[in-house]
Amino acid sequence: MTGVIEKAKEARKAALKLANVPVETRNSALHRIAAEIRERSDEILRANSEDMRRAEELLRRGRISRAAMQRLKLDETKINDIIRMVESVAGLEDPIGRTLYAVELDRGLELYKISCPIGVIGAVFEARPDVLPQLSSLCLKSANAVMLKGGREAANTNRALFNAIRGASEGAGIPEGWIQLLEERREVREMLELDEYIDLLVPRGSREFVRYIQQNTRIPVLGHAEGICHIYVDEDADLQMAVRICLDAKVQYPAVCNAVEKLLVHRKIAGEFLPLIAEAYRKAGVEMRGCERTREIIKDAKRATERDWRTEYLDLIIAIRVVDSLQQAIDHINTYGSKHTDGIVTKNMKNALAFLRGVDSSSVMVNASTRFSDGYRYGLGAEVGISTGKIHARGPVGLEGLTTTKYYLIGNGHVVGEYVGPGAKPFSHRRLERKWKELESSLGG
Repeated sequence: MTGVIEKAKEARKAALKLANVPVETRNSALHRIAAEIRERSDEILRANSEDMRRAEELLRRGRISRAAMQRLKLDETKINDIIRMVESVAGLEDPIGRTLYAVELDRGLELYKISCPIGVIGAVFEARPDVLPQLSSLCLKSANAVMLKGGREAANTNRALFNAIRGASEGAGIPEGWIQLLEERREVREMLELDEYIDLLVPRGSREFVRYIQQNTRIPVLGHAEGICHIYVDEDADLQMAVRICLDAKVQYPAVCNAVEKLLVHRKIAGEFLPLIAEAYRKAGVEMRGCERTREIIKDAKRATERDWRTEYLDLIIAIRVVDSLQQAIDHINTYGSKHTDGIVTKNMKNALAFLRGVDSSSVMVNASTRFSDGYRYGLGAEVGISTGKIHARGPVGLEGLTTTKYYLIGNGHVVGEYVGPGAKPFSHRRLERKWKELESSLGG
């Protein structure tokens, strides 16, 4: 069996070749991947059924949660969603070779700042099979090699998807070895030591797992630890709109990081709004936990503790707090939130703007469900993950977050000595309208 370091070396070698593969070839490979997944859908679903059978046993033994089970399960609808996602990535603009900055330093001396692939991406993710094709498609489109380590609960599904993607892409002219699959837990530890070969790590899992990755590697890490998302219902909210949004954000898919976990309600409308949302939550089977003012109105709400404000449930549970002002809501979110996604429901656009500016999160919503915080819904084709950090990429990370830059300087015998000392030539620093690809074509590229 090929070891982790050998796979990393293969990925590094492939990445150097992939960086020069034309976008037409990359797009063709993505369409072939979509077709291959469609062709092998029965095989993939059988593999997932085997994973689900094993997960049922783990659930009975208390070693996996129902939320994890929900994320693990594939069906025809999710397979079709995966196919559409891959095809949508193929339809996106090429993120490689874009001119970000072009300037003439002097006559005949031109500088271009160009987008380019990062290199080798190491992705470690939870038992959620749709993540593997998302990551693979985005890496291929952005000309990056990728090493994938999924949750062992989804081992059969991941293997089936990996085989389909590898076969289709390499058959379409993508360099062999660009995609690698790791299947053993011990391989994660080995991967963390491979800063010579891996350029960026993308962990997707629990807060404890992401922090473990961050604390045990020299490789840059992109990701978020948890999704403690809030909705604040303002005193000037449309209450029916608020019920609709708060219900969707909690119930539509509670097992994901952009589902709402905390509900803040202005005291002036709490008496009218809380009974409405409580009735909707009861019908949906949501357990409510609340502050004392909340429990005076919602009699069956459990008492919320300090821990509740800091907990990501990923389940049909929500913590509710009555606040005295917009600023108190903002302060609460900035204190207890995870900088992921938070929203306000209000008809008062002055309050909406104050919320947008005051909440320190990667996505901030006005009159919309937090569930919109997603790379596909944002038009990014798919997402590598959601980053709550502020360096390199923030929010849902799509193709742009998988690129870096390099400078190209094109001269004609220019030397620095002519630009220093007495009689030094001045720099023109004139912005150029010409894009690098135009110059590249004129140079025979």
